[in-house]
Amino acid sequence: MSRSTGPEPASVSSVRAAPSAAPAAGPSAPAPLTGRPLLIGSIALSLATFMNVLDTSIANVSLPSIAGDLGVSTDQGTWVITSFAVSNAISLPLTGWLTRRFGQVRLFTASVALFVLASILCALAPSIGLLILFRVLQGAVAGPMIPLSQSLLLSSYPPARAGTALSMWAITTLVAPVVGPVLGGWITDNLSWPWIFYINVPVGVLAGVATWVVYRRRETPAVKLPIDKVGLALLVVWVGALQVLLDQGKDLDWFGSPLIVALAVVAAVAFALFLVWELTETHPIVDLSLFRRRNFWTSSLAMSLGYGAFFGNVVLLPLWLQQYMGYTATLAGVALAPVGLLAILLTPLVGRRVGRTDPRWLVTVAFAVFALVFVMRSHFDTDASMTVILIPTLVQGAAMAFFFVPLISLSLSGLPPERVPAASGLFNFARITAGAFGTSIVTTLWDRRATLHHGRLIEHLTAGDPTTGRALADLAGTGLDAAQRLALLNRGVDQQAFMVASDDVFRLSAWLFVALIAVIWMARPVAGGGGSAADAGGAH
Repeated sequence: MSRSTGPEPASVSSVRAAPSAAPAAGPSAPAPLTGRPLLIGSIALSLATFMNVLDTSIANVSLPSIAGDLGVSTDQGTWVITSFAVSNAISLPLTGWLTRRFGQVRLFTASVALFVLASILCALAPSIGLLILFRVLQGAVAGPMIPLSQSLLLSSYPPARAGTALSMWAITTLVAPVVGPVLGGWITDNLSWPWIFYINVPVGVLAGVATWVVYRRRETPAVKLPIDKVGLALLVVWVGALQVLLDQGKDLDWFGSPLIVALAVVAAVAFALFLVWELTETHPIVDLSLFRRRNFWTSSLAMSLGYGAFFGNVVLLPLWLQQYMGYTATLAGVALAPVGLLAILLTPLVGRRVGRTDPRWLVTVAFAVFALVFVMRSHFDTDASMTVILIPTLVQGAAMAFFFVPLISLSLSGLPPERVPAASGLFNFARITAGAFGTSIVTTLWDRRATLHHGRLIEHLTAGDPTTGRALADLAGTGLDAAQRLALLNRGVDQQAFMVASDDVFRLSAWLFVALIAVIWMARPVAGGGGSAADAGGAH
């Protein structure tokens, strides 16, 4: 078997070994591509990945415009993000089964085509309900795209260049979150929000057609396999019920609402049945036995909590900037854009080091930098300049570079190759689901803390309070009547309340990342990422 001439990230060997995502190396494996087909295929796969990842962030800065245009609150508008993330996460565990059932090239091109169709439907949606429905569809068909683009790309290169191929692929996944907020903000301000979905059409058509032309003769064999229908149904029910509970809880007074209580019962019962069924099913859709392994459960827990906090704050920051700091969607996107700069520069270096360095040290660096970033943000105030807001965003890019690759390596550490596909699917399911849940939890916490601080601030705004009197007197010369002056004063209180609430969320996020450092050191890495079963003894 040929080997890489240099160190390569653990995820490279893991993906190459995944039988459900790519054919195993052997006599029947297609030869690597060369020349123009290699160039066209690499560009097409990268474009598809870029389009997919772009849609996880491009809507963030457009939420206020979407909510206002469709006549709903911004809180309800966050469903545009979470619905995509949840359906995308649910479809991930199906990728292996779908690949073996239909072949990876057919599945990939079909996913791209359906993604384009779903994007058109999202752009045409006349109501928030239909937009959420089409985002669910878009997330569901997007599930196989990223793992299969990685698999097809690796099969296009000789083993010695697998590290180069994956680094190129990884950079596209880091560029998209940088471009997403800026592009989404510019489109929203200068065109209209439906165009954040329309731009997928030319990209998707080009990527899909080029992929089919280059890879159709490299199709993997399709075989009929049983699918765990009960497990899939239970997965959809408990994840969906829990997500609706988290999204609607703050609007319905949580457990004071019969609907929230019913959703909690449904989620708890479906989750319990899901655990029992998957642990006893012969062909489970999710291999829960992986959680018996120490490396897997510690890295999955660290990734889920860390990514949930990270992604929740990625949604929170532009909401605060647009609603209470007067930023346009474009400026809010610019405030988020630098997060990918250091990540793009440092990720290839981290990828080369992950095979030589204990990944726990690399992840520790990531969590320490994340904690520093959120401590810096917890000192924001309503006078914060764009420069003050940009600095922690730029620093956060370094944390991202040390976050993803080492945790993926650690999650697969000590696993035999035949278990890598299930582990990868479950790990990404946990990550993406945590991102959706994190968005709901962070926005709910932000709203509740703002309500608390608002109540404390207005305790002192009485008719006899000198500060209140001076503020109203200053407004008297503006030509506003008494009701308008009070409304303007209340707006100022809201601005302060949500500012302090944002600081609370940032501070809590910082403490969470500090605590996660202890979690990651409970792991016991096994050299080489995916070892033999015998090697895995210390990983349990």
